[in-house]
Amino acid sequence: MKTFIANLPKAELHLHIEGSFEPELMFKIAQRNQIKIPYNSVKEIEEAYKFNCLQDFLNIYYQGAGVLVTEQDFYDLTYSYLKKCADQHVRHTEIMFDPQTHTDRGIAFETVINGISKACDDAKKNLGVSSLLIMSYLRHLSEEEAFKTLKQSLPFKAKIKAVGLDSSEKGNPPSKFKNVFEASVKEGYIPLAHAGEEGAAAYVWEAIDILGIKRIDHGNNSLQDEILVQEIINRDIALTVCPLSNTALQVVDDLKNHPLKKMMDLGLKVTVNSDDPAYFGGQVNKNYEAIQEALNLSKYELFQLAKNSFQYSLLEENKKQWYLNELEVYYNNNK
Repeated sequence: MKTFIANLPKAELHLHIEGSFEPELMFKIAQRNQIKIPYNSVKEIEEAYKFNCLQDFLNIYYQGAGVLVTEQDFYDLTYSYLKKCADQHVRHTEIMFDPQTHTDRGIAFETVINGISKACDDAKKNLGVSSLLIMSYLRHLSEEEAFKTLKQSLPFKAKIKAVGLDSSEKGNPPSKFKNVFEASVKEGYIPLAHAGEEGAAAYVWEAIDILGIKRIDHGNNSLQDEILVQEIINRDIALTVCPLSNTALQVVDDLKNHPLKKMMDLGLKVTVNSDDPAYFGGQVNKNYEAIQEALNLSKYELFQLAKNSFQYSLLEENKKQWYLNELEVYYNNNK
């Protein structure tokens, strides 16, 4: 199964680029920029990456992001992740980035987007990995702040495919961002959002009804509401599920109890993703391996998960089809 997963063509649809920041690279960039961090070694950073809940994780996450200053920093961070994609037969990835994490520190939006997008262009050329960018609004900040970010993004619209909504979910419902999502859609951005990770099923309803999202990031708690599950199926909306993230943040106590198989059996379109791989114990292949072992998934079910990852990507139809054809050939030769 490990070999099958390792070579399985796949897409990753739920990845925070700041969350791919490996301790070694963080230490190197902090030294390069002469930024003092409260860790004296890579090992100390690795120890700090152990946490118990979403808020503890976010605290170290934002601290790490604080060493990113120059275009080269954002390039190095992104290219490092894309090299791992190439190694894992990830053909396409949709990368979320959090401008507000950086602009609030005085880093220009232009610095962030140029560094990330140049790495994406080079990875397409050198590694054969395609990518699209999702600009995420931080939900613990105000809608007014999100509007500022939307305005900053407009000169770079050609580099950004979609908008997302992430950070602390509890107490920050999707409806809080109704107006900025409407404005974002008018600018041509595709709406996506985290919903139902720590928030209840009601948050998922808001995300699909009020924000009009085309894909649900996480969505675990959709299962609290049978009518919601049927509605998601009827609207053909996929869920970007992140198994190792769910256990790291104690959304799920044990992978053996993860709802992924139940979701699939109900008819929900599920994809497997790494979320913040540097912090949550593994890249996308590790997530596939862990969930396969925990739930005893068949090769056909793994094939379905990979198929969903291309089918529900934001790629143009002809590109989707190209990747789906490659996947079909792989599966038929290795089932």
